[in-house]
Amino acid sequence: MILASASPLSLTLALGAAVAYGVSAFGAARLGTGVARAAVRLGWLLHGVMLAWSLFGEAPRFGFAPALSVTAWLVAAVYAIESRVYPLLQTRWALSTLGAIVVLLAALFPGNLLHANASPWLPVHWALGIASYGLFGTAVVHAWFMSRSEERIRLAADAHIGMPLLTMERLTFRFVSAGFLLLSATLVLGLVFEKQLYGSATPLKWDHKTAFSLLSWLIFAVLLIGRARFGWRGKRAVRVLYIGAGFLLLAYVGSRFVMEIVLGRAL
Repeated sequence: MILASASPLSLTLALGAAVAYGVSAFGAARLGTGVARAAVRLGWLLHGVMLAWSLFGEAPRFGFAPALSVTAWLVAAVYAIESRVYPLLQTRWALSTLGAIVVLLAALFPGNLLHANASPWLPVHWALGIASYGLFGTAVVHAWFMSRSEERIRLAADAHIGMPLLTMERLTFRFVSAGFLLLSATLVLGLVFEKQLYGSATPLKWDHKTAFSLLSWLIFAVLLIGRARFGWRGKRAVRVLYIGAGFLLLAYVGSRFVMEIVLGRAL
């Protein structure tokens, strides 16, 4: 196993972001809501600076942990926007905890060095893919809160989450739809320009990443068709969303984890 070393600046930013996220997640009761909100904003900013440095700094790197880190950062950005509309939206604890975990994970496993002679299309391909990860990640977070709220309603407990349940459901599938469009664009770009992007000897390289990506795309397509034509809702729709997101996670993050950590190879 090869464990790459993050730069001192990346480590400092990661520790600062993790502490800020931790204060937001666990210090709200003692420090107050205002301090907790300020802490999560600081953590998000430090997190973003760390990601920018890792991608555009002196020795740009990327791998499975930075991919998770970018996804969590995008999900937190969506939460920040939604919290303006729904100030009582109760997702800060979960997202802050997730942010602290992934930012430290990215510092420990910063990934492989990016090739300087990579295709100019490669950043576009990655940007589309990471954005789709972020949108599907946001959909999964919304679906989890929606399921938890429905369960509390059945138990006659307080199910208040700061957002009407139907609104949460509509937003969930809007994120799924947007993520599906970006995932489709990512796959088209990757399949058509595989040779230019990665220097493959063949136009189409069939591997675990391609197989899991196409499988997740099919699952999300079935989910959207099922909702549009058959009115899928509740547990059935959420279950299919989780399965699709799981395969999508395996497509890039899973394959990179195996190559970088289990096999210790550079991609």
